[in-house]
Amino acid sequence: MPPTINMGIPGATSSVRSGGGSQASGKRVLLAEPRGYCAGVDRAVETVERALEKHGAPVYVRHEIVHNKHVVETLAKAGAVFVDETDEVPEGAIVVFSAHGVAPTVHETAAERSLQVIDATCPLVTKVHNEAKRFARDDFDILLIGHEGHEEVVGTAGEAPDHVQVVDNPDAVDKVTVRDPEKVIWLSQTTLSVDETMETVRRLREKFPTLQDPPSDDICYATQNRQVAVKAMAPECELVIVVGSRNSSNSVRLVEVALGAGSRAAHLVDYAEDIDPAWLEGVTTVGVTSGASVPEVLVRGVLERLAEYGYGTVQPVTTANETLVFALPREIRPPRS
Repeated sequence: MPPTINMGIPGATSSVRSGGGSQASGKRVLLAEPRGYCAGVDRAVETVERALEKHGAPVYVRHEIVHNKHVVETLAKAGAVFVDETDEVPEGAIVVFSAHGVAPTVHETAAERSLQVIDATCPLVTKVHNEAKRFARDDFDILLIGHEGHEEVVGTAGEAPDHVQVVDNPDAVDKVTVRDPEKVIWLSQTTLSVDETMETVRRLREKFPTLQDPPSDDICYATQNRQVAVKAMAPECELVIVVGSRNSSNSVRLVEVALGAGSRAAHLVDYAEDIDPAWLEGVTTVGVTSGASVPEVLVRGVLERLAEYGYGTVQPVTTANETLVFALPREIRPPRS
């Protein structure tokens, strides 16, 4: 076991890979743990892989299964066909719905075309959908904090379009109007910045003092855990590299969190080749993390590239241990022995 050292980061443990030099001098990498795939992403990607194994190509997927360029390209090579809408899928064919969830109208269109649906919606997103339906039945105005146009927000709002208003950021609160200030609840997209979301909630509560909270936290445990890890290491870093795609909300949030927590610079990269050597000038400590839709192979590539530039010491910064696993959709579960 490598020696454990105290890096002065509250709540974090770390170790130095043997042969990498000391913590006090030389170039080093702080590697956030947890990072990368969450349970919902793992389930969604495996769903497409299992569907291809069971049925053969093509398997159609509505929208990107998860927001990661490498994952989508890899699945496409294996025979997945990504489409924007269900009317692009041949009648009777197999279609997988992405981890971000869909509105009821999408299910209706799929049924009209006799499509064989495999729903890979993350169970935590499904929870928010169910909350929206429940509070719409009780005739609440639902203030959905999230990014306008994001697939998850479109799907959740579609559960109760007459009751849901999307609140994109704290500044959007001024434009919000409701029918009855005594019957208002907020929900949120699962992949947001925790800090910005709570600032939006604070402003909403100033405007609507009896605003109700969701029955349980809507922001995904993995989103929160990855942000906490970045907050822990960012004050020690001159640069944080976040592995993730630009259309990944949770990956983009990690860049913002790193900057807000004290890193001098932070950049989002899909691949190791995207690292600009100019970013490393005068940098002793580089933080590395990855979004919840990023496979570990891409992080390993970044670490190898950084090692080429002299960052051979890797110190894990661990703030949580994740053990959650979601069952696969029943349509592609292996038969019980």
